[in-house]
Amino acid sequence: MAKFGKWLAGGLGWAFFGPIGGILGFVVGSMFDSEKIMTNGNGVRSQQTTTGAYVMSLLVLIAAVMKADGKVLKSELEYVKQFLARTFGTASSQEALRMLRDLLKQDIPVADVCHQIEKNMDYSSRLQLVHLLFGVAQADGHVDVAELNLITQMSNNMGISSKDFESIKSMFVKDTTAAYKILEVDPNASDEDIKKAYRKMAMKYHPDKVSYLGEDIQKSANEKFQKVNEAYESIRKERNIA
Repeated sequence: MAKFGKWLAGGLGWAFFGPIGGILGFVVGSMFDSEKIMTNGNGVRSQQTTTGAYVMSLLVLIAAVMKADGKVLKSELEYVKQFLARTFGTASSQEALRMLRDLLKQDIPVADVCHQIEKNMDYSSRLQLVHLLFGVAQADGHVDVAELNLITQMSNNMGISSKDFESIKSMFVKDTTAAYKILEVDPNASDEDIKKAYRKMAMKYHPDKVSYLGEDIQKSANEKFQKVNEAYESIRKERNIA
């Protein structure tokens, strides 16, 4: 695992334990024997979500989504590769991709993994996980029904509200009311309610909410934030809202 493995082992925190830890132990093996795992100094897992814990949670869920439709596509691997390269650099992204390929060989207890994430990760970071999973699912140009069903299940098990899930889903699965769903507002809502909804969603999805996970993940979160702005602009032009 070289540099990526050393960095990862030093920042796993709570992800080293529970079902995610069991999966990681199978994948990276002896890496944990020589590297220090983040604890609170008493051998107790850290409750803070580190970038390492976030990324490993993401890789485990990505592996499950990629297998959902019964085939792992090159376009999906390329999407993940580009995300990892932007986040860690080319060399480390190759190591992370090899880890993902090992994860793809495993049976992942999705519900258990998601419950562990719900207990240990803040809500804004969980929203960003759902957004990234939809990005992987749509890498081939559309979101397969099996992938959509699995991401829906993951979202529920991670404690994401139905409105927030529909908001993110509508950024990838379009219909005539997609812009309204992104803002979590009814198409019959007043102009003033539309403005209030926009302000609320802009605050909820602001990239600063996940700034502690690092600059690159914050940049990725900006994609979701931009979708909120685009949805509002679409409705504003449609209704001629000043």
